[in-house]
Amino acid sequence: MTLDSPKDIETTTARAGSLQRLVSRLLVVAFGGGVNSTAMLVEMQRRGIKPALIIFADTGGERPETYETVKTVSAWCEAHGMPAIVTVQQHFQGKPESLESFCLRRAVLPSIAYGSKNCSQRYKSEPVDKYLNRWPLAKDEWKAGRKLVKAIGFDAGEERRAKPFECDKYDSVYPLIEWNIYREDCVDICKSEGLPTAKSSCFFCPSMKKHEILTLAKEHPDLLQRAIAMEQTAAAKLEIVKGLGRHFSWEGLVSADESQMKLFCDSGTPETPCGCYDG
Repeated sequence: MTLDSPKDIETTTARAGSLQRLVSRLLVVAFGGGVNSTAMLVEMQRRGIKPALIIFADTGGERPETYETVKTVSAWCEAHGMPAIVTVQQHFQGKPESLESFCLRRAVLPSIAYGSKNCSQRYKSEPVDKYLNRWPLAKDEWKAGRKLVKAIGFDAGEERRAKPFECDKYDSVYPLIEWNIYREDCVDICKSEGLPTAKSSCFFCPSMKKHEILTLAKEHPDLLQRAIAMEQTAAAKLEIVKGLGRHFSWEGLVSADESQMKLFCDSGTPETPCGCYDG
């Protein structure tokens, strides 16, 4: 991590040890289903830190590898004296609704394609907040005038994402940043416990790189076709955005690859991780 100014140094110093100071309070882990949050749980167990709750927000459009990771890591947590992972999901008109079905119903793409992160807010943050608002232990803490502590798995190379914000219900902590653990370290930590190292994201996420899209086409052609169906459904409303790739359509990319045409340069997709990205 590079500190560029006295303000950066002050912020980093203020963060240092904050998790250790707050472990006596109710700790909630936001589990993203990928490498970073898995490594965070392993390191917590090794350091004697036990969360009261580990919660995973399912968009309904996660890749099969992510669902397998949630299942495997949940079993590992229980075997190591930690709580099983609780899965929550967004609802519409009283029934579970996936991000995919929302996009098809509204004939739109996930908001990250348009430069917004509302999809992460609605299908990740909101279901977690709704669960916590009904969770008896959380209600007791708030009634006593105490905030929950929410641990988020940004690694030491993602400090720019760990933006401070005011909230009367939570204090956010970033253990991997505090412990100076980078993504490559997270991979090693997961492997040391025999845990999965797959990246977590929706199978139709506009932040996916071109090689990831082509890999999806080869490994999960059914999911690729569902993503293209979403793109086609939204086509009539698209103006500046050309498709799920923002500056290109996934359908066009896959078609070009199949025809052995020259592929687009990876620099065409901005480095903008969605709010769901986990390692």
